[in-house]
Amino acid sequence: MPIHSANSEVTLVPVSKNSKYLFSYDLLSSEIQATLPNGLLMRPLAATDYNKGFFECLAQLTSVGETSEATFVETFEAMRNTKNYYVVVIEDQESGRIVGCGTLLVEYKFIRGCAKSSHIEDIVIDDSQRGKRLGVRMIEQLKALSEKLGCYKVILNTNQSNIAFYEKCGLTLKDYQMSCYHHA
Repeated sequence: MPIHSANSEVTLVPVSKNSKYLFSYDLLSSEIQATLPNGLLMRPLAATDYNKGFFECLAQLTSVGETSEATFVETFEAMRNTKNYYVVVIEDQESGRIVGCGTLLVEYKFIRGCAKSSHIEDIVIDDSQRGKRLGVRMIEQLKALSEKLGCYKVILNTNQSNIAFYEKCGLTLKDYQMSCYHHA
């Protein structure tokens, strides 16, 4: 299905219902993959990643709570069906463990001629892999994916202590964020 934007047209490869991935592997930049250290693979989140340390990696960022495998798969399928969630993981091929992840969320807008923008969320690299520029590579991959999907911008929210890192990744400080947390 073609995705139209003001500057380009991108043809997306559909993900079959039988695919284990959240989105088509072909959307990821092979050039960025080539910059990773040997033995590490950047790929879409898979339905089979529940037991590969995905939640343990996320827990190094924030509270993840208790999640059953059934709930993980249900959420995975909901994300896949909406077609605007792109969770990218880094897998250590030797151990089979997830050692990094990041999410790109595409937002459809009525402004700018019904354009799309995107949001980067949940960036985390496992403690054991820090210092290898994997966080930079993840941001590069998500920015490239945003552009490939025809988004006119990509934004993220961060703590003040992380601003310098994101500036090194080519993002600039702009505006302020407000939030209201709802507790169940």
